[in-house]
Formats: sequence, structure tokens, C-alpha cells
Amino acid sequence: MYGIPTTVTENLDKTGRIISWFVRSFKYAYGLRFEVKGRETLDEDRPCVIISNHQSILDMMGLMEVLPDRCVQIAKRELLFLGPVGLIMYLGGVLFINRQRSQTAMSVITDVGERMVREKLKVWIYPEGTRNDSGDLLPFKKGAFYLAIQAQVPIIPVVYSSFSSFYSCKTKLFTSGTIKVEVLDAIPTRGLTVADVPKLLDTCHQAMRTCFFHISKIPQENGAPSGPDTQEAQ
Repeated sequence: MYGIPTTVTENLDKTGRIISWFVRSFKYAYGLRFEVKGRETLDEDRPCVIISNHQSILDMMGLMEVLPDRCVQIAKRELLFLGPVGLIMYLGGVLFINRQRSQTAMSVITDVGERMVREKLKVWIYPEGTRNDSGDLLPFKKGAFYLAIQAQVPIIPVVYSSFSSFYSCKTKLFTSGTIKVEVLDAIPTRGLTVADVPKLLDTCHQAMRTCFFHISKIPQENGAPSGPDTQEAQ
């Protein structure tokens, strides 16, 4: 899938509501609770790039708690082939990028940037690029930040608290628990250029990492991986 099909944007809200209801219904069966702070920032009627940390498939349930109208997600192409999960993501309007073909990936980002402004779309991206159960944030890839600067739209960070107290990544089993979701203030990009990508990336990473440790009640250690020199383009 190398662009945004017209049918995705036309049916986005209707399909998103159906998928949201389906996914969110699982939380009751599994005893999961979500505490959301700052959701009103996502509901503002404007195009933006939303970024969040990524720990497990449980993120999908958390995402559906706060997913705003007219929002598409960008994910790596490998997820398309994850059986029912891939199907749900496809039906939910997820755009899949082949990260092994950087030129194709950048072409999708360019197309998304043009249409998100024209059609007031919100775009949700996981900048870590893969699921992460390390108890910290991985270094961010640059794609989300190129997109936001190209379109001159704000970035809205969303942070999920750690799942470690009730979820085992090894066994894929979890008990009941509470996930905190915090929507941070929008970070403007108007007037920024590609040269500002590293600084913008670092600002977002530091803000999200600080929030992650705070809402997860985990002591923050110095020296965790971050910084523009370690990043790769998405």
C-alpha cells in the first residue's frame, strides 16, 4: 500500500468506530482499565502528527481509548501479515510502509503530508519502530518528524505507562491492571526545516521519556539511549 486510498479517508470515521468498539470490548473481558489525561488535545479540529511509545499488542486497546476522528496510522509492512491483527489494522485504515525500501517509504510520507493538510487528517506513528519491553523508550526513527515539518503541523506525544506489572512479553499472558495514558501538549513545527529534525526528535523523546517514568512510577536513570546521532530514517 503506497498511498492513502480515497476509500480510506471517505470511510475512516465509520470504520474506526466499528474497530474501536470491537477492540475496546476486550478490555472488559480481561479486566483492563485505562486512565486518560489530556484527551481534549487530540480532539482539536486540526491536522497533526501523533506519536506514542509501543510496548505490545495491548497498545491497540489503549489507542482505541483516545483515537480521534479522521486519524490514520502508519505501521511497518510486516504487521499486515499478522493474521487477525493485521486484518483489523488494515480495516482500521492503517497505512503500511516497507521500511526496507526507503524511497517508497518517503514517497508514502510525502503523499500523507499533502493529504493530511488538505483533508485535515491526523496521523498516528510509533516512532520507536518496533515493540519495546525494555522498561525505557528506544531511540526514535526520524519519519514522523520529517512528516510533521514537511506538513508544518504540530506533533502531539501520547505516552502509555509500563505494562510490566501485569503483562509478560515472554508468555504473552496478562492479568487485570490499569494503564495510564497521558496526552502531552502539542509541539509546534511551523517555521522549522529539515535541519531542525534532530532537535525536534530529541525534544519529543525527552518529554515522552520523562512522562513514561513518571506515570509508570519507575525511577529514571541517566544514560538511556537517546539523541539524534543514534537515529535512523523511518
